[in-house]
Amino acid sequence: MEKDNLFGKTLEELAEIVKNLKLPRFTAKQIADWLYKKPVSNIDEMTNLSLKTRELLKENFSFGLLDYNQVQTSTDGTKKYLFPTLKGQFVEAAYIPEKNRNTLCVSTQVGCKMGCEFCMTGKQGFQGNLSAGEIINQVRSLPEKDMLTNIVYMGMGEPLDNLNEVLKSLEILTSDWGFAMSPGRITVSSIGIIPAMKILLEKSKCNFAISMHSPFEEERSQLLPIEKVHPLKEILHFLKDFDAGRRKISFEYIMFKDFNDTPRHSKELSRILNGIRCRINLIRFHPIPGSSLKGSDDNKIEEFKNTLFAKGTITTIRRSRGLDISAACGLLSTKASGKKP
Repeated sequence: MEKDNLFGKTLEELAEIVKNLKLPRFTAKQIADWLYKKPVSNIDEMTNLSLKTRELLKENFSFGLLDYNQVQTSTDGTKKYLFPTLKGQFVEAAYIPEKNRNTLCVSTQVGCKMGCEFCMTGKQGFQGNLSAGEIINQVRSLPEKDMLTNIVYMGMGEPLDNLNEVLKSLEILTSDWGFAMSPGRITVSSIGIIPAMKILLEKSKCNFAISMHSPFEEERSQLLPIEKVHPLKEILHFLKDFDAGRRKISFEYIMFKDFNDTPRHSKELSRILNGIRCRINLIRFHPIPGSSLKGSDDNKIEEFKNTLFAKGTITTIRRSRGLDISAACGLLSTKASGKKP
């Protein structure tokens, strides 16, 4: 019978394991220290546990780390890592180094169910959810992990479609017994599954980003089919009533030529976001096969930003990184990775 993994367990889950194995209660905290704070990769290295305890753990569990299979490096320094999953599938994670911060974009699913018109992961279809361990493995097994300053849940998959495992991964990343990262260094991005969004914002203090892409219902539904189930107006209504505290709420807005880049759009954006403490991130569109969409030119994006800013809406333009290795926004996909490279 295949063994369960220790890596990816919360402290509460480790306490239950220790209880079932009739080990001292403090053993759970010791195991968590080895899993999330020390550079070890097997149970034998947990040297403050007795030999008997280690043997008992090995009989029932594996450590659970998975090394990457492949890395590609962009001319701009971005790196794209291909990680295997426990079921023999693959996900991609993008490491983005900058002058004052180093960000890892992690995946939460193999493929995606949501079918967004502009996204290669959506074109891949859905192959499965990642466990909490497989999500944070992208952090723990990253060669640059000690240089990481920020993590964004903006890779493959819709995080709120895998809510329980995402919440567990956030708990491990931000807890004192885990990686002890500040929640302010982590952003979860979603297209807006309202019931799951409410739970995430109540249970986590991490930053939150919504994929908007148009302020108009008809247009947004052409880009994001989820609009017909969870409309933007309902998302905004919830966020206006929700006390976000000091956390950052962002709206992602991919710029499409002659589709969502007009003065009419900027005016409506300012109107519907009035009353929400937020920022808009304007993103260049990176063309994908089978889509008729085209990206707005740089002058148009700059003009759009200035118009929003003049209306009092904080607006930034996200730099495109890793385009030459298909690591930029919307390009992650492992459809072709049916076997090890």
